[in-house]
Amino acid sequence: VQLVESGGGLVQAGESLRLSCAASGRTGSINAFGWYRQAPGKQRELVATFSIGGSTYYADSVKGRFTISRDELTMNMLKPEDTAVYYCTLFSAAGLQFWGQGTQVTVSS
Repeated sequence: VQLVESGGGLVQAGESLRLSCAASGRTGSINAFGWYRQAPGKQRELVATFSIGGSTYYADSVKGRFTISRDELTMNMLKPEDTAVYYCTLFSAAGLQFWGQGTQVTVSS
């Protein structure tokens, strides 16, 4: 399974970005999709998830600003603290988790 993120870049605070995640290969049954991020010097943190059943989860820091769908993460009202490498992930029904290589998002103040 290969996951490839796209859509990262450099924006100013208050602007928007849309990240996409393209999956290829034999994933088998999928439970959920998700996005993590990792800022310099910090641990990787879960940003949002989208389950096959349609339920979503958002970290408190992004609620009301980010929207997740099956293969996209729309980020509005970006803040400098959103600067990080963003990784898409896939949770399989077999209990496996697949990762993309990451895409850089930089928000200037």
